[in-house]
Amino acid sequence: MAGMTITSKGQVTIPKAVRDRLGLRAGDKVEFVEKDGKFVLEKDVEESPFDKWVGYLGKREQTPDEIVEEMRGR
Repeated sequence: MAGMTITSKGQVTIPKAVRDRLGLRAGDKVEFVEKDGKFVLEKDVEESPFDKWVGYLGKREQTPDEIVEEMRGR
């Protein structure tokens, strides 16, 4: 991989091969994380608001209608 040069503003251009591999697009956020004395670039992935509900219905012994009524507070 080719080296990169830091601009006077402290910016670097992430090579296209790296952006493609990480699935990075304009506007995405990244983090530098220190691991074992080295810094690693990681894509900052926000948790989906729906993640907490994955598998929710499978853990219940109620019908879907009963669950909806319970969620509505009835």
